[in-house]
Amino acid sequence: MSRKLEIMQALIAAWSRGDIDGALSHMSDDIVWHYAVAVAPPLKGKVKARKFLEGFKARITEVNWRIFDYAEQGDRLFVEGVDEFRSTDGHVVATPYAGVLEFSGDLICAWRDYVDVGVMQAQQEGAAATTWVTELIARPALPAKAV
Repeated sequence: MSRKLEIMQALIAAWSRGDIDGALSHMSDDIVWHYAVAVAPPLKGKVKARKFLEGFKARITEVNWRIFDYAEQGDRLFVEGVDEFRSTDGHVVATPYAGVLEFSGDLICAWRDYVDVGVMQAQQEGAAATTWVTELIARPALPAKAV
């Protein structure tokens, strides 16, 4: 397994535990994070990333974020997966995504998530996932990093 994927999986494990500091420990202080490319402006810096994660954490109760596949090129890690969580009002939200992470050493310095926010919003409002989304996210995920 690649070092970059191990770092990403450690970040996922921290987030799944609700450990914001643990998740942030894998990001550089000057991270530029496009959490929804083309939908919202990027978060610049750990302070803004923390604020975003704290707000998001307040709206969810369970996390089942999975990576299906990955590739590397230089300092970049490309991932395909599903961001799945349960909202505090009980809705299961499962959104397929692709992400590109850039590294400076062992820290993520840039992150771009490509996600259909409409799929996420519909499920947050109580709509069921479509058949094709359900099939897409039912694929086997990579083994999670043991933490």
